Amino acid sequence: MMHIDTEALRSSLDRLHGAPHDTDVASALRRVVGSVDELFGYDGAGIMLIDAQQQLCYVAASDEVGRSLEQAQAGAGQGPCYDAFVRGKPVTTEDVRSDVRWPLLADVLDERVRAVAGVPITLGGGPVGTLNVYRAEPAGWDDSDVTALRAYAGLTGDLMGAALSSHEHSVTAAQLQYALDYRVVIERAIGYLMATHGIDSVSAFNRLRKQARDSRRRVADLAAEVLGETVEAR
Repeated sequence: MMHIDTEALRSSLDRLHGAPHDTDVASALRRVVGSVDELFGYDGAGIMLIDAQQQLCYVAASDEVGRSLEQAQAGAGQGPCYDAFVRGKPVTTEDVRSDVRWPLLADVLDERVRAVAGVPITLGGGPVGTLNVYRAEPAGWDDSDVTALRAYAGLTGDLMGAALSSHEHSVTAAQLQYALDYRVVIERAIGYLMATHGIDSVSAFNRLRKQARDSRRRVADLAAEVLGETVEAR
């Protein structure tokens, strides 16, 4: 049985597309999260964006538990939303607390978070964040869940692009601009580490972030050093 009614999905997306443009992109993202939460009937939803240290930071969440999911993943440095961002594709789990892919996450998660789905939010051809939903009980995810989440993630990317095009001056817009400015060099460094050390993209991503954190440097600067290049200050 499909979880998501396609007509309800289309109507919700149309309303968001037709709404007046928010002067603050963060406000627009909160509207998206509220619509996702209402339509899906899940226990919560949230949006995370990558920052200068390549940490996924929440910018909108439907509730405190959803916010704690974002914070727990940022603290542990791993989770379904990180994998969705790095791999650039949807990642789901029926029960994140028992999922062996993220061994550090269970101890810092709110006990009310069980099933989790995350999809990348793309802008300018690559991921800049993730849209995430959770359930309070273990549960599976079907194609309608992922399709609907992707549709909302696409709308979210459009809203972000519009904010940058209007030269919005906000913390969220600056965060997005940084992600766009330095994404290519960081992605190339991740690819280099994968090839050099025979590791996957998530492991390479985490290695790069850890080295930057340990040396108190920007990830973009370290990525350029790995590649033998220089990054201009912006």
